[in-house]
Amino acid sequence: MNLFTALFPLIVLIAMGYLLKRKQFVQDAFWANSEKLNYYLLFPALLFTNLADVELNLNTILKLLYAFFSVVLLASTVLWGLKKIYGIPPFRFGVYVQSHIRFNTYIGLALMGTLYGKPGMQMFAMLIVVAIPVVNVLSVMSFSRGQSGQWLSMFTAIAKNPLILGCAAGVLFNLSNLPLFQGLDALFKILASMSLPLGLLSVGAALQFSQLKQDLPRLSLNTLGRLMLMPCLAFAAASWFNLDALQSIIIVTFFALPTASASYILTRYFQGDSQLMAGVISLQTLCFIGSFPLLMWFLY
Repeated sequence: MNLFTALFPLIVLIAMGYLLKRKQFVQDAFWANSEKLNYYLLFPALLFTNLADVELNLNTILKLLYAFFSVVLLASTVLWGLKKIYGIPPFRFGVYVQSHIRFNTYIGLALMGTLYGKPGMQMFAMLIVVAIPVVNVLSVMSFSRGQSGQWLSMFTAIAKNPLILGCAAGVLFNLSNLPLFQGLDALFKILASMSLPLGLLSVGAALQFSQLKQDLPRLSLNTLGRLMLMPCLAFAAASWFNLDALQSIIIVTFFALPTASASYILTRYFQGDSQLMAGVISLQTLCFIGSFPLLMWFLY
């Protein structure tokens, strides 16, 4: 399947979400409720179904994790160094960190499933089991002003994250070697099939292009860094750790994804520059449509 064919349903669903929200086809309360339903029920079911029957092989995933950590740690070190040099305040630095290391799981899993089917989705799911807590910790650290109780609340939130719980349940069930009741398996698959279309519609609904008129230099730098520099670093790491073809494409795709829509919520929670974050999310999502095919053509 070519990239245009793979991206076409993603683009249409995101555009549909944007238009449905702007035209008020459904009430605003629908989007908040649908995101909550997806976050707490449908998406964890999707992750569970992908991990419950995958052949867990540490050797298969280990080199992929080496590449992931090397890119994240290098990018984080550079960003924290720039913070020190230029005295970047936490309310804006948190936006820069999230712009570069967080990822849109809905777009990633949908793209993996369209391009590489179940094997691609399963390997991507195994990667995000580790990636979700790591990027969340680094994102919270980037906003740190030394508030008391911040670390406890952060780790509590991560421990209760439905996506992490869904991944953990899938892995534990896989290791138990227990058969899954066919009716329950069918139920999970139905729930999982609802997750990605609803998630992509919500991605579109969250776009705020009005923010693109402000602070264009910062928006452009953060978009270029995430959509071009990060995947190129990932490609170098994949070559360094001798990843196979599928692993290499997965790690490059992971770092080529636009940042997560949930970055806006975290930014508002820590009183960061939420307008800049909204602009970054929107511009990265828009530019991903052109940057991803260009990267795949250039790197592969």
